[in-house]
Order: sequence, then structure tokens, then C-alpha cells
Amino acid sequence: MKTGPDPRSLAIKSLLRIEKNGKYSNLEVDAAAESSGMTEADRRLYSRLVYGAIERKITLDAVAADFSRRPPEKLDPECRAALRVGLYQIMYSDRIPDHAAVNATVGAVGERYRGYVNGVLRSFLRKKDGYSLTFPGSKADNLSVRYSVSPDIAEVLIDSYGPDRAEMILSSFSGEAAVCLRLNTLRKPVLPEGARPASGPLDVIAAFVDSVSPKVRRGIAEGDWFVQDASSILCTEVLGAEPGETVADVCAAPGGKSFSSAMRMKNKGTVYSFDLHENKLSLIKIGAGRLGIEIIRTSCRDGREPLPDLFGKCERVLCDAPCSGIGVIGKKPEIRYKKKEDFEKLPAIQKELLAASASYAAPGGVLVYSTCTLNRKENEDVAEALVSSRPDFEPLDFELPGIGQSSGGMMTLFPSGSDFPRDGFFIARFRRRSE
Repeated sequence: MKTGPDPRSLAIKSLLRIEKNGKYSNLEVDAAAESSGMTEADRRLYSRLVYGAIERKITLDAVAADFSRRPPEKLDPECRAALRVGLYQIMYSDRIPDHAAVNATVGAVGERYRGYVNGVLRSFLRKKDGYSLTFPGSKADNLSVRYSVSPDIAEVLIDSYGPDRAEMILSSFSGEAAVCLRLNTLRKPVLPEGARPASGPLDVIAAFVDSVSPKVRRGIAEGDWFVQDASSILCTEVLGAEPGETVADVCAAPGGKSFSSAMRMKNKGTVYSFDLHENKLSLIKIGAGRLGIEIIRTSCRDGREPLPDLFGKCERVLCDAPCSGIGVIGKKPEIRYKKKEDFEKLPAIQKELLAASASYAAPGGVLVYSTCTLNRKENEDVAEALVSSRPDFEPLDFELPGIGQSSGGMMTLFPSGSDFPRDGFFIARFRRRSE
């Protein structure tokens, strides 16, 4: 007989806490899973239900509205959360039979809502096969509901890449992606069972796993590898730090790019890891210690106020700027619901950061600007502003084998869930002229 908490009931409770307290979903999921005593299989189901209900919230509410006597926003939060959990299983889970999903969800919700939840879910089941996720309104409105993002996010993607590419991008954010491990090349770690070595530009330095298993967690704790998205690792490969050089990582937290650069440098030289938040720097120090990295120097400072002692002294400079994060929606579902006012001020800040970062570059030195977003105003426009304002900097083209060639020193990495899974990312590389 099964014991322990029901994952659906726990998912509904977690969704309520996230909605009420504004708590980040990953923090809630980690805390609830650790304290619940669930089996590994139930933990996976619970996690998928929470993240899935958040990722598909707009879509699920639109479907619920078609079969509910009252709009979802008028329902009690517990009832609304249960409908999201139930509809998510029916619409997006191939492993759970529909009627089992309905029965289990109805059993997981408070008694006063069971009849209503049961009625809505079974009404949808009767029309499921002929139901179409096509909604009225503009292209942005339609993409918003179909892929569960704010209309503003849909508009940014359409404006930047056109409607067809925007839809391809949004469709790629769905489902569970593989986890990328940056291998500690200061050692020779043995890959965990089931890991798939990366190919192309990440050959030997990265591998993919389907989940963070206990063995993977142990390897992280022992410093054999750390989790870093493939696009982020590619960014440090484009930066190209070499042993003995001086590197400035201007917005370094949580530290992955500093770690990767230090490994490329074979722990020889200096990496200055700056960040605005002192508490985040402590995580970089701890991570460096775990990985056996000795060349990282951390300092708390605003990237717009560069350190004069380093002006013109760095062979490599990385400005990985704070951004709207549209490229990592698949991993951070809360980003899906950002509005224009959340990121319309960012390009001005990014231009300031990049201009300030340029002061670190030595003559002949390399400067890389990167973001994890897909928005021309935060990407190409910022990079072009530097070249316009600083004639001593020129675009420096690069190639990523098997991926593509930059144009004018710039490349957009679109999200992919194929054999080389990665986030959406932007990289621009410049060189400071020697004369």
C-alpha cells in the first residue's frame, strides 16, 4: 500500500504558496520535496506538476474558461490550482491516463471543490479530441495564450524576429530539457552513468544528463562538474581566455563563466569576478573552492563604475549583462509573465555597463557582451551602440563549429532541445584596436 504525501495534493499546496507569497517556484519545489518524504518517482511527478502548471498557466486558464461556469480569476485559488494541475496532466502528460488524472486530482483537492473540479475536467475530456488551441485576437495575443507567455513577451519576439520565428522560439520552451554539466577540466572526472558527452565546440568540456540524480549531485558537491547551460559555456569559449592572462568578469554571479574561464586558463593568471551583490560573491568563492580554482578574485562593485586600477590591463573582458531573460524561459517559468515595464529600462543600463566594461580592455584585448535574452533592443542595439561611440573598438567575428558563424561579431543562439540542448543567448565580440 502506498504511503507518503500525494504529489498532486502537495503540488496544489505549493502552487497556492507560490501565488500567495510570490515565492520563486524552484525554491518552493526544492523545500517541499526535501521535507515531504516522497519517493523519487513521486518527487518527479510533483515537480513536473508544479512547474507545468506555472509554465502553462495562461493556456490552462483559457481552456478552463471554456468549460467552467465562472472565469478562473473568479474561482477560489485552491479550485483554480486544482483545475490547472488536472488540465495539465490531461493535455501535456502522456504517461498518465486521462481518467486516472481526473480521479487523482479530484481526490487531492478540498472536499468543497471536488464536484466542481470533477465537472470541469470531465467536460473537457468529452471534447478533448476535437479541441483546438486557437484563440481570437492579434498574433501576439494568440501566441500568448497558446504558449502561455505575456502578450508583451510575444510582441518582443515578433518585433525582433517576425511571427514565424517567434512561434518557433516559444514552442522550444516547452517540455523538460537535458541538463548541461561543465566538466572540471582541472581534473579528469569520470562521467556519471547515462551522461552524454557534448560534441563540437564543447567536446571534452561538457556533458548532458536527463536529470540531476544523486550521483550528479555528488559530483557537484565534490567539484567534478557544475551545472552550466551550453550557451553560457559557448560564451566563455568565444571569450577565449588563455593561461596567464588577466580577465575581468564584470557581472559575474553566479560564477559559471568565471569558473569556465579559469579552467580554460589552467588555473594560471587572474580572473576578477565583480558583482553588485556581496552575498552572491560568497557563492562564487565557495564554488571556486569546491572546484579547486585559485585564481579568482572577487570584489563587490557596480559594473557601471569600473575599477581604475584595471583600466587597459585586461586581455579578456566579459560583460554578461542583467537582462529580461527571455532566452531562459524554459528554465525560469516566472519570466513568462513579465511585462514591458519590467524590462524597457534595461537597454540604457546595458549600454552603460558595456561602455564601462570597455575601459578594462588592453590594446588588442577582447571584449565580449552577452545576454540570456532574445530581444534586439537588449542585444544588437546595445552592441552597435558601443561600436558607434568607441571607434577604438571593432567587431571581431567568430565561428562555433557545427553551430554557425557570427555576423559583424554578433551571434544569436536560439533555444534548442535537440542533440545540443541550449538556452536562447546572444554573444557579441569586439577587439580593442592596438593603435
